[in-house]
Amino acid sequence: MRNLTNCPCYNATVNRVTVNSIPDFTTDNMLQLQSLRLKSGVLQAPMAGCTDLAFRLIGRGYGLEFAFSEMIASEALIRNNQKTLTLLKNPAIDKPIGVQLVGSNPERMGMAAAMIETMGFDLLDLNCGCPVHKITGNGAGAALLREPGLAKRIFENVTRRVRRIPVTVKIRKGYADASGDEAFHLAKIAEQSGIAAITVHGRLSSQGYTGKADWDIIARIKQAVKIPVIGNGDVKNAEDAKRLVAVSGCDAIMVGRAALGNPWLYGSIHAALAGTDAPPPPSLEDVKKTVLQHVALEAQHDHEKMAILKCRRIVCWYFKNVPRGAEFRNRIHRSRTLEETREIIEEFCRGWSALLNSGSAFSLHQVS
Repeated sequence: MRNLTNCPCYNATVNRVTVNSIPDFTTDNMLQLQSLRLKSGVLQAPMAGCTDLAFRLIGRGYGLEFAFSEMIASEALIRNNQKTLTLLKNPAIDKPIGVQLVGSNPERMGMAAAMIETMGFDLLDLNCGCPVHKITGNGAGAALLREPGLAKRIFENVTRRVRRIPVTVKIRKGYADASGDEAFHLAKIAEQSGIAAITVHGRLSSQGYTGKADWDIIARIKQAVKIPVIGNGDVKNAEDAKRLVAVSGCDAIMVGRAALGNPWLYGSIHAALAGTDAPPPPSLEDVKKTVLQHVALEAQHDHEKMAILKCRRIVCWYFKNVPRGAEFRNRIHRSRTLEETREIIEEFCRGWSALLNSGSAFSLHQVS
């Protein structure tokens, strides 16, 4: 791990990178998942290679209450795979937090679920929606939409072994059947098997992340079950979140890729759902401070080589829509140290700050 004592986000007093305090977005619409009570109905989806500890800590500083670690494979966990155990870092500052488990063997899923319950997590989610071939090719993820009998055995095995924390499931509209019947049927099975809530992504597995999410299937499932339904898919901004709730009646919203490089999204959605004034968009200085903090957190929680590789991608999330940003992104991808990465960010932002002061027409919405 790299000690970035020169980083403006580094706090030498507590010997760690500080995280902004979490704003209070309490509303009347709290989300109750059996023993787990959340004051926010805005959740962050698990995303492999993205929602690591640093990402989650940044999000919590901007209104994110509940997040997931990266997706965990049941077989890797049972074998005590070191990389998998690293993904399950669970510090007290990173709460409340859930784990999403993927696999297709009911007995092995039950064993892995029991292990997770002992690790201090607040919720366990079962993945029945991942469309990636290396997952579905093993009969896991979205492939379980075509195997409701197998999915039922997994649900029952897991809920029998996990007693202290809620177990939820994430599904898609279907594997390739556009009628939505696969999702509808699996949602009913999940409810009957003791699952605490269902997250529904409105795309087919065959769509991957292309096309448009069908929010009507979320509404259909919401009307069919009594447990909470969490809507997911195409929530790119606060207005999308409002429309999803209006169309589907879902109990909560799960945000996905739109939050990459945009932790301000959580607060704007909270405000929209609560009917309060939207927070101001981030200034260039806000973006700079946040991305530097994100880089410093990666350095703190990972070894330098891995942190550098991660930050090449992370920094580009924050500046993906900035005009004239191609050369900046190329330099970031060529950076060899975290100090060099930070210097490139500082230099780029100084250049844009000068342009803005000279009256250059540039909307800071483009960096959010």
